[in-house]
Amino acid sequence: MGSLGWAVVLSVLSAAAYAGAAVAQERLAGRGHRGRSRWAVALLLTAAGVALHVLALNFGTVAVVQALGTLTLLFALPIQVIRYHTRLSRAAWLEAAMTVAGLALILSLSVESEAPALLTEPAVEVVGAITAGVVFACSLAGWRSGPRMRAVLLAAAAGAAFGIASVLSKAVLAAFTTGGLAAVSVTAATLVGAFSVTGYAIGQLSYRGAGLAAPLATVSVTNPLVAAFAGALLFEERARFGAAGLVAVGAAALIMGWGVVGLARRSAASSGTGVPEPVRGPGGEGR
Repeated sequence: MGSLGWAVVLSVLSAAAYAGAAVAQERLAGRGHRGRSRWAVALLLTAAGVALHVLALNFGTVAVVQALGTLTLLFALPIQVIRYHTRLSRAAWLEAAMTVAGLALILSLSVESEAPALLTEPAVEVVGAITAGVVFACSLAGWRSGPRMRAVLLAAAAGAAFGIASVLSKAVLAAFTTGGLAAVSVTAATLVGAFSVTGYAIGQLSYRGAGLAAPLATVSVTNPLVAAFAGALLFEERARFGAAGLVAVGAAALIMGWGVVGLARRSAASSGTGVPEPVRGPGGEGR
């Protein structure tokens, strides 16, 4: 199996682990966050998702791995069917198909850089400073806005933090595999932890007072877009067929983004109400 194959397999397993963790966390919330075994399951699945995600970054481009991370929303569909004993609407199937189609096109056009994904210390510091500035600016603007805009801006800040954390994780892993522990930048490793924690904290704040749909959709799209842009800029990750390939990747990102936003809203609606939406017939009637 080639590098791309390993990246896909590990990313899919990571997304599945995250989806399982989300289910465990939802059940915890429904039981008042009681039960050590449930906490253990949620934490173990989350840790597995993180580990598999980091490993996937060692085999594939940041754009591919981050895009595949959106499959967590896709895995929510069969979970919804099993838990609520219902059928999926045509809109849900369409959104799933758009997500998969966009991912497939991105995968087919992705080209891994031949050089190791290494970053110099000054580059790490610049990336860290820019990211911190963007996260701070979005957060500050969010707190001065209304509930819905605040949710979107905070979610965008969280997505940016998560995306850059993945980019720096790839750099840390590349440094470790090429030069051992001594070659790992302490600054980069620290920033990975800092941006991950910051993204999680801000992401939680984004859900206050505005529901789940808008922030979940925003972070699901912002995360891979920021990571893909940073990966192309820092690691020279490119697409096949030059400019035409970039246009195709952009179109694929739009298609995937449309599907991801729909899946995020659907997932948020199910989580918020505990009841999935009814299946609509051709005439729009509920079944």
